[in-house]
Amino acid sequence: MRRVRTFPERLETIMILALGAGILLIAQRYSLMLYKVGLSILVIATLLQIAVGNLRKDASVGRSLLFILMVLAIIVAVFSIGIFLVPYFAQLGR
Repeated sequence: MRRVRTFPERLETIMILALGAGILLIAQRYSLMLYKVGLSILVIATLLQIAVGNLRKDASVGRSLLFILMVLAIIVAVFSIGIFLVPYFAQLGR
């Protein structure tokens, strides 16, 4: 009997496939447009993989999406604080 895969397991498989597709598109040498698409896919899939990789395997769809949004909000906050503090830290060295 086949075991039914949970939502987080399916999502993790999709993220791994997206990472592979992004790497393949970056590795090709024929089209700059495909390179840009591959780079975008790779960046987005990497950020999503941070959240998806930390999901509980038995989480429901709603809990999974809420957790992913929460992790992405934390990532945005960390990057925003870093961008905001760069000018301040640059002035400390003078």
